Amino acid sequence: MYEMGCYEISLGDTIGVGTPGSMKNMLDEVLKVLPAEVLAVHCHDTYGQALPNILIALQMGISVVDASVAGLGGCPYASGASGNVATEDVVYMLNGLQIETGVDLDKLIDAGNFICTAIKRPNMSKVSCARSKC
Repeated sequence: MYEMGCYEISLGDTIGVGTPGSMKNMLDEVLKVLPAEVLAVHCHDTYGQALPNILIALQMGISVVDASVAGLGGCPYASGASGNVATEDVVYMLNGLQIETGVDLDKLIDAGNFICTAIKRPNMSKVSCARSKC
């Protein structure tokens, strides 16, 4: 795909079963044939491993991470799989690593709470739940 002109290749754990060890092993192999600057990761949080997996990817030079406000989304072909990692949780982690995102976390939390109320879905962000009522 890279040779065909794709500017970004996203490596997805769409059912959320990856672990930091499997993320590292996969990226070790992929980085042998592709530069980190064309890679992205897409981690679902079914087993609570999305943030550790993203941290491994960041440590290995990946700088593009998919996330969704309040962890909304899901996997239509994997019953029981949770949604994407919550953007609020990723931003909180990045702030803790002193990685500048330009995202106002409080406004992001407000947006997540607003959309969850509007669509009557639970907010899956741990950061949002810690800072406000879920």
